Amino acid sequence: MTSSRTPRWRPGSDPRAVFHPPPRPADAPDGREPGDRHVVVVGGGIAGMTAALGLAERGVRVTLLEREGGLGGRVRSWPVTLADGSPSRMSRGFHAFFRQYYNLRAVLRRTDPALEGMRPVEDYPLARAGGGSDSFAGLPTTPPWNLAAFVARSPSFDRRGLAGVDVEAALRLLDIDPRRVRAELDGVSAAEVLDRMRFPDAARHLALEVFARSFFADPRELSGAELVTMFHLYFVGSAEGLLFDVPRDDYDTTLWEPLGRHLHGLGVETSVHREVTEVLEGDDGRLAVHTLDLTGGMRPEVFDADAVVLALDPLGLRKVVGASPALGGDDGPGGRWRGRVAALRSAQSFAVWRLWLDGPLRAERAPFLGTSGYGPLDNVSVLDRFEDHAVAWADAHDGSVVELHAYALPEDTDEPELRAALLEQLHRVYPETAGLHVLDECWLVERDCVLVGLGPWAAHPGVGTPDPRVVLAGDAVRCDLPVALMERAATTGWQAADRLLTGWGLPGHGVWSVPLTSRLGRVPAVARRAIRAGRRLRA
Repeated sequence: MTSSRTPRWRPGSDPRAVFHPPPRPADAPDGREPGDRHVVVVGGGIAGMTAALGLAERGVRVTLLEREGGLGGRVRSWPVTLADGSPSRMSRGFHAFFRQYYNLRAVLRRTDPALEGMRPVEDYPLARAGGGSDSFAGLPTTPPWNLAAFVARSPSFDRRGLAGVDVEAALRLLDIDPRRVRAELDGVSAAEVLDRMRFPDAARHLALEVFARSFFADPRELSGAELVTMFHLYFVGSAEGLLFDVPRDDYDTTLWEPLGRHLHGLGVETSVHREVTEVLEGDDGRLAVHTLDLTGGMRPEVFDADAVVLALDPLGLRKVVGASPALGGDDGPGGRWRGRVAALRSAQSFAVWRLWLDGPLRAERAPFLGTSGYGPLDNVSVLDRFEDHAVAWADAHDGSVVELHAYALPEDTDEPELRAALLEQLHRVYPETAGLHVLDECWLVERDCVLVGLGPWAAHPGVGTPDPRVVLAGDAVRCDLPVALMERAATTGWQAADRLLTGWGLPGHGVWSVPLTSRLGRVPAVARRAIRAGRRLRA
């Protein structure tokens, strides 16, 4: 439910951003002080850090457990030593911090109120093989003028292609209700949504090969509702614009080390290299979180908790829930909730290849380039355009730091062949790289991101579980607001904290979103009815 008392403060530049208040605190709290309650947060990514922050700010004692050696989850970075002995950094790839990511930015503002650690990206062009490119620079920020300006100047929407568009179907993009579209498009793929609209081929590539694949999914397997909801989030629902920011240096240095220190100052105890194996019933109605210390000979340790936040990727969540027979409480015949968790799917693998080259790229190269039709290459990042450590290395070596991304890899991908194809496509996209030598490289392939597939959205596990002591958070968790990726992780992190806090009679925080209704009011619906009426008359 949306508050009628929306705060005067706004999280961005859009005056129509919507505040969603937390649940009303329980009327009959048990009288315990917040500091007498202990919550174990499992997972130190964005969702886990957000939940820990929300709880600790209300005085709850929090222990944050993370399997890796640092915070950040899938948006973490870590140190590497190059062949010449110089220090550098590596991560799992480029992440765009859009300005409508209100709830994630609320977390970052705890340590950087003015977000001075973020650098605006002036453009992220999208290049198609065979010629033609799209740009998001210089567009109006307010819908629908942003979309109209983009279509008017984009070679993806030529006159001949636009003539074949199903206008009635396309108008639905201007009249999205994010709260209903999930049910309306259950079982419909992103590819089928574009088929129904009869978009021109170039526009389909823009939507499917660039946008859909950035969700690490084959467009035929990605939920059409997810595609349409993201269209609302980025294009027609928000007036924050289509550009984004990136950290000025690597994720750990810029974002997560400061946030980790802030959490410590709030009393949060963080334990890294700590893998949670199971969550069992403990003593006196508490939960027992069983762990292994991955640095100390796999030494086991148990943490007692009044409540647990499971802020894990799909693989980790399935593993912990599967090993914890009583987790989720009495869920009726068949263990419906546990079945929902077990049904969560991971998206296809993706590859990240960071190259330290012995020469610079041309000055006009964009920090981030999306590609379509260049074999397995989905985008190219030029890190020495925006990350300080890469800038320093490039200056010292008269070189460049380039990263190649390949999403939604087929199951039978041959990695040597993939690397050769990526390098070949890099030389096509940026021909000057063909004359450069690779001084060092880091290569990784991962498969731990969520797939929002064709199954019923309502079957995805949400923040709440049948056991009020257990809540979920993360981008694999159902959230009925128009949020995705990092913002879904942060939003469900706040919601997980609020669910526990208000259940104990404590005040929550609430979350923000872009508007939930069309900015054009009834105009798109009226236009669709007029088109249908015209078709009936012609028939």
